[in-house]
Amino acid sequence: MEPLEQIVAGIVMQHPEYHSLLKDEDRALEEDYTPERGEPNPFLHMSMHIVMHEQLTTDRPAGVADVYRSLLPKFASAHELEHRMMDCLAEVLWESERNRTVPDEATYLECVKKIT
Repeated sequence: MEPLEQIVAGIVMQHPEYHSLLKDEDRALEEDYTPERGEPNPFLHMSMHIVMHEQLTTDRPAGVADVYRSLLPKFASAHELEHRMMDCLAEVLWESERNRTVPDEATYLECVKKIT
């Protein structure tokens, strides 16, 4: 597998709740993942994990990898910490979309630093 395929495969393996959906391509493509359904969009969720991987690999925003390493011992798993970081990222992206501005890396990093 290519490196990106390896990353995606690892993320899929961490999410057995999506395996049946991913095995049924027609169903996966037909689903409409709206907030009103009250469940996350599995493709958005797994994409956010890819973003986390890229942020930690590239240390962008600058310092995020150090913050991640400092927080990791406080969590049961890296996966759990990624979910918390994804909450910060989602908030910053939502604000960016709402205000029609670029995502604020400083605000995101501050949010991540406050994770407990």
